[in-house]
Amino acid sequence: MKRIKRFNVWQTAKVVSLMYFLIMAVFMIPLGIIGSIVGGMFGSHFPFSGLMFVFLPFLYGIVFFLFTALGCAIYNLISGWIGGIEVEVELIEE
Repeated sequence: MKRIKRFNVWQTAKVVSLMYFLIMAVFMIPLGIIGSIVGGMFGSHFPFSGLMFVFLPFLYGIVFFLFTALGCAIYNLISGWIGGIEVEVELIEE
């Protein structure tokens, strides 16, 4: 049995926020481009709708950075009191 004693708050937050940024960019940027084209075809006069979809991945990255850092800090505090999450690992030899 292994135990996760603590997370490095900033490193974990950087990794998670970059993951969410990339996931959102893959979906939102093409969706924004398509939405702008389709909206233009139907006479939508909201010119920043496509820009909103480009902005959303950055917003998700910032928000998930903050929440992951907060979550890791809380985990580190609690794991100091009651112990960390226990996992069982298996060594696979090739």
